[in-house]
Amino acid sequence: MRFGVQLSSVRPPEEQFALVRRIEALGFDSVWTGDHVSFHNPLHESLTLLATYVPITRRLRLGTAVYLLALRSPAIAAKTTATLDVLSGGRLVFGVGVGGENPKEFELCGVPHGERGARVTEAIDVVRALWRDTPASFKGRFTRFEDVSIDPKPVQRPGPPIWIGGRSDAALRRAGRQGDGWVSYVVQPERFAQSVGKIRAAAAAAGRPLDGFAFAHLAFLTIGRDRESARAAWVRGLTRRYRQDFAPLADRYGILGTAEQCAEQLARFREAGCTDVLVSPIAERGDEAEQLERVAADVLPRLR
Repeated sequence: MRFGVQLSSVRPPEEQFALVRRIEALGFDSVWTGDHVSFHNPLHESLTLLATYVPITRRLRLGTAVYLLALRSPAIAAKTTATLDVLSGGRLVFGVGVGGENPKEFELCGVPHGERGARVTEAIDVVRALWRDTPASFKGRFTRFEDVSIDPKPVQRPGPPIWIGGRSDAALRRAGRQGDGWVSYVVQPERFAQSVGKIRAAAAAAGRPLDGFAFAHLAFLTIGRDRESARAAWVRGLTRRYRQDFAPLADRYGILGTAEQCAEQLARFREAGCTDVLVSPIAERGDEAEQLERVAADVLPRLR
C-alpha cells in the first residue's frame, strides 16, 4: 500500500510548510488537499496551495482529493494543472469530483447544480485533450473549440493521472470509464470491495484495461490511548470541520483507536482491494502533527 496525507485545516503558512516538510521526511508518499470555492470553514484554493509545496518538497506526489471540476472552466483547469505538473517535475495527481453538498458555491460560480455530473464527465475529456494534443479540438455539450493549444504540456505524458472521487454508482461508472484511479470516503471495507467490482465492470464494458489503476480511500483517522478517547476526539474534530454531528458515523466509518486497532481497520481495506490510503488526521487543533508521527511510527510499518 501507498500512504498519503490530506491536510484540511488552514494554518499559518510557515506552520503549514513545516508540516509538509515533515510529511515527506516521515516517508509518506503523497500530500493532498480538499477543494471548495466557498465552504463553511476557511479553505485555500487547492491548486494554488499545492504549488506552494513544489519548492519545499522533492519526492512527494501532490494531489487534489478532490477538485470540483464542474465549478471551473476545463480550459483553465487544464492550463493550471499542466503548469503545476511542469513546475513539480511531474508529481501531480489530479483527483476530481462532482461535489454538490454545498449548492451555494454552484450558484456563486454560475453553474447549474443539476448539470454538475455531466459537466465533470465532459470536462475530463476536455482537460485530457488539451494536455495531449497540439493543436486540440473538441465539440461537446458545454465546451467547443478548434485548433487551439495549451503549452507547455505536462511532464507526465499523456497527462497526470486523473482519480475520480465519489461513492455513487454514477461516480463508479465514471471512474471505470475515464479514471486512472478512484478515491472513496465514508465507506466501510465491504462497500469498498463492492465498488471495486463495479469499477472493474464499467471498465470492462468500455474496453479499458485497468493496469496501474489506483483504488484509494480517504481515511479519517484518530489514534488515542484507547478506542473511547480516540472516538471522542474523532467526533469533535469532524463535527467542528463539517458543522454536523459525526457521532452516529464514528463506529461505522472512523479509523480510530490504538495504533494497532487503526492498522487492523486499514488492513481490511487492503483486503478489499485498496492500494492507496490518504490519511486525514482528526485531532484537536495543533495536534495533527503528533497524529502523523504516530501513524508513521506505529501504523505504516504494520501495513507495508
